[in-house]
Amino acid sequence: MWSYEKRLEFPVNIKEPNAMLAQAIISQYGGPDGEMGASMRYLSQRYSIPYREVAGLLTDIGTEELAHLEMVATIVHQLTRNLSMEEIEKCGFANYYVDHTVGVWPQAASGFPFTAAQFQVTGDPITDLMEDMAAEQKARTTYDNILRLIKEPDVCEPIKFLRMREVVHFQRFGEAKRAKLSGF
Repeated sequence: MWSYEKRLEFPVNIKEPNAMLAQAIISQYGGPDGEMGASMRYLSQRYSIPYREVAGLLTDIGTEELAHLEMVATIVHQLTRNLSMEEIEKCGFANYYVDHTVGVWPQAASGFPFTAAQFQVTGDPITDLMEDMAAEQKARTTYDNILRLIKEPDVCEPIKFLRMREVVHFQRFGEAKRAKLSGF
C-alpha cells in the first residue's frame, strides 16, 4: 500500500495548446515503449522475483511509472484543451478527435492502441530484468525523439524530467541484476 499525494511528481504548466505535439507525446502514454506498459510490466513481474529487495524495487518503479503516466496524460490534456475545430483540423488531430474528442486515450503516436502484448513477463528473474533495462532504454530513446521535435520550454522541462527518470530506472535495474541475481 502507498500514500497518494495529489500532485504531480514534476509540475506541468503548459500555456499554449498544440495538437501536433500531443500526437507525438501520446506515445509515452500508451505506445510500445510508454509508461503504461512499463508500469504493468514491473507490477506484474514482481510476483515471480525470488528476492524481496528486487520485488520491492519492481513495485517502487512500477508505481513511479504510474506517476509518469499521470504526468504524460496531463501534458497531453494541457496540449489539447480548448482547441478550436480549426486547430484540430489544421494539425491533423481530426482522426483522434473523432474517436476520443480530446480525452486522453492510450495509443502510440502512429495511432496503434495500447495492448498488453507490448510488454513481457517471463517469470525468469534475469530475463525479466534484462527486459526491464531494455524497456527503460527504449523509453529514453522515445523521450529523446520527442525532445528533438519540440522546443517549447513548458513542454520540454517535464519531458526532460521523465527522460532522466528512465536513466535512473535503467541503473537501478542493472544494480539489482548485478547484486542479487549474478549467481542465479
